[in-house]
Amino acid sequence: MLPRSLPEWLAHLEGLHPREIDMGLARVAEVADRLGVLKPADLVFTVTGTNGKGSACAGLDSLLRAGGLRTGLYTSPHLLNYNERVAIGGAPVSDADLCLAFEAIEAAREHVSLTYFEFGTLAALWLFRRAEVAAVVLEVGLGGRLDAVNLVDADVAIVTSIGLDHAEYLGDTRDSVGYEKAGIARAARPLVCGERDLPSSFTDEIERRQARLVLRDSDFSVRQSEPGPILVGLSASGQPKQLALPEVQLPIDNLVLAVQAFWLAGLDLPVAVAEQALRDAFVAGRLERRTISWHGQPRKLLLDVGHNPHAAAFLAHTLRTDPVPRHAVFGLLADKDLSGIVAELHGVFESWSVAPLPSPRSRPARDLVTHLIATGERAEACDSVAEALQLSLDETPAGTEIVVFGSFFCVAEAILWLSNQVQELTNG
Repeated sequence: MLPRSLPEWLAHLEGLHPREIDMGLARVAEVADRLGVLKPADLVFTVTGTNGKGSACAGLDSLLRAGGLRTGLYTSPHLLNYNERVAIGGAPVSDADLCLAFEAIEAAREHVSLTYFEFGTLAALWLFRRAEVAAVVLEVGLGGRLDAVNLVDADVAIVTSIGLDHAEYLGDTRDSVGYEKAGIARAARPLVCGERDLPSSFTDEIERRQARLVLRDSDFSVRQSEPGPILVGLSASGQPKQLALPEVQLPIDNLVLAVQAFWLAGLDLPVAVAEQALRDAFVAGRLERRTISWHGQPRKLLLDVGHNPHAAAFLAHTLRTDPVPRHAVFGLLADKDLSGIVAELHGVFESWSVAPLPSPRSRPARDLVTHLIATGERAEACDSVAEALQLSLDETPAGTEIVVFGSFFCVAEAILWLSNQVQELTNG
């Protein structure tokens, strides 16, 4: 049999397990033990949270690389290519390397059935071990306690936020979500937490696990000063540390968690180097600003993969700090909280163009329009994200910013259309 290509492998993984998500660690732990990947590097960071995981991971990876460490970064989901999920030294791994990892896991798993995510997590850990990276940053896929990433013991863990999402797996209360996210804590090791409103289930579980909880606005904080904000935090030995925070692309609330986790790992950087590392941190599709030339005129776009009320609230806050005319291009999966998202963004946009997503889980565009109109918004339905984006550019004034959001699928479709249609394309 000829070796499988990466697309063939991914198709194979999709059909391996009867359920897309199957919470629990027993199956994947058995295979991980056979592969010897439970310690993928000398230094391990694990990051969970309802929102902000990607930004915190990007910040940590940038800081670590700025310090001269060879890193492994595992995130999910991807926007355009699966390779985005696994990066070594700041660059996505190749198709060939992923195929080698998948072959190794297929041979090791024998009779054990693995989900798509479990298989991919093992592949990332295998590649990190093979590359002998010095530090890894692992983004939890779902929850924490029973996620495949939680096989690995973190030296420092991060919980960015605690909100409602994936209720069918994590429960429909912040108490149930908090309990699941506390599951990444390890005894006597620090857990950096950016959530200010902590459910008792979270703090109880952290105490039960005997982890060291390092809290925003208690153990570390951001203080406003001239000429700008300053992070005041702790070193690994508990000594005070400070860093002036530069202007950055990603949400600063998530990047300060990365800096505090970096310090708690016993690491440090010269101030100028740390500031540049934070400026360099980037996540495709997360508050990503682009300027394009459309019919000879510059047009501003903002791409954001936020897809729950917590993310919508942050997006709304960001947009309201710069009140310019805006139009939304929006698509959403059926299992997301449409009413909660729209409520957070009420009045932010002059109008909306909505579209179905290329997924069987997509919410129909007519449902989106019906809900938006009922809440007093102006909305029209389109047949695709590409059509919605083109019509938005054609029919809105040149000074109107187009905001594309609601799902990874929505942003990915927009990026694909832009890459095929727009001649001049810049970031920023």
